[in-house]
Amino acid sequence: MNLLQFIQEYPDEASCRQKFKEERDRIGIVCKRCNCTDHYWLENKSSYECKKCHSRTSLRSGTVMENSKLPCRYWLITIHLLTSTKKSFSTEELRRQLGHKRYQPIWEMVCKLREVMGKRDDKSMLTGHIELDDAFITTEVPEDQKGKPRKRGRGSQGKSKVVVMCESPPRDTPKKGRKDKKPGHLKMKVVPDLKSGTITQVAKERVDGESDLTTDDSTSYVELGQLVNSHASKVVKPEEAEKVLPWVHTAISNVKRLLLDVHHNKLKPEYLQYYPNEFCYKFNRRFFGEKLFDRLVIAAVSFSPDFKSKIYNRSYCG
Repeated sequence: MNLLQFIQEYPDEASCRQKFKEERDRIGIVCKRCNCTDHYWLENKSSYECKKCHSRTSLRSGTVMENSKLPCRYWLITIHLLTSTKKSFSTEELRRQLGHKRYQPIWEMVCKLREVMGKRDDKSMLTGHIELDDAFITTEVPEDQKGKPRKRGRGSQGKSKVVVMCESPPRDTPKKGRKDKKPGHLKMKVVPDLKSGTITQVAKERVDGESDLTTDDSTSYVELGQLVNSHASKVVKPEEAEKVLPWVHTAISNVKRLLLDVHHNKLKPEYLQYYPNEFCYKFNRRFFGEKLFDRLVIAAVSFSPDFKSKIYNRSYCG
């Protein structure tokens, strides 16, 4: 929906709370004490009460808003803004749009939303023809590495490693000016290193065993053939990369552009995963149109983030 439609449909805090309640009612509430699924709604307490053990579950409990004191309208406006554009918003820009004084709670809210995007995408596996490659994204040098001589290449302290996987079945009818493969679902995972065991574990958790995998000839991928139906390891020259692994490289360049749009300073490596989460979530639902807003609301009330509050250095703000 556009901005005018959003304002008309959700004009106040009550309407936003009602939206979250409708989605929770549709998904269903499970009692944390006895696992009962039958509940009453207590309007005066804004909570659900279990019919069996009478324990109460607040509207925010078990959702992305758990332990947050921000108004429900903040959450819904942020979901609308994040899903209304292919790009993204910096946290500082969202803070200005919401009219909030403090930066920290808005940053935590956006991080939690990006985390549940990743959790929702982790529920599915990649299938069919899949490309896999690694990427290096510039981030801040870790505190324990500052002052030490900078390494070059794959071991550089100022580069974070990301494994990128994308479904890419061949087109039935290739056309001039288009890639020979069409993109399916995409996954990105920040990893501490590019050792064979690390890459294999990431692929095992995200790639279906009946898939056909295509990679370059890096030694990091030697064990992947044990996980999938077939593994094509090809010698890829720089000028041939766009033909052999077209959509992986397109996704890598686009997520780097996203980070340049959002950040003016280098991002701390421990916060990097939030941004591939958002990029992949939108990419995988690029044909949803206006439904993307509702899908993120559903994810927001279905998943509780593991995010731990930290004091964030504003010089690295997103």
